[in-house]
Amino acid sequence: MMDQSRRTILGTAALLGGIALWAVIVASFSGVIGSLWWPLQFLVYLIAGIVWIFPMMPVMRWMATGHWR
Repeated sequence: MMDQSRRTILGTAALLGGIALWAVIVASFSGVIGSLWWPLQFLVYLIAGIVWIFPMMPVMRWMATGHWR
């Protein structure tokens, strides 16, 4: 069993890596998104800024409790 401080360090690294990967994915669509009308661009980036949280929830849960579920 891993202690809280190690889980926090590893979880933080996983979160930062996931956020960086998500940013690269979203940025790869910047040409398409940039051609949209500005309110749609805002909406796409707003949604993209929120969506990354859902796949990272198990990592955050693991950091806090030590369990994936």
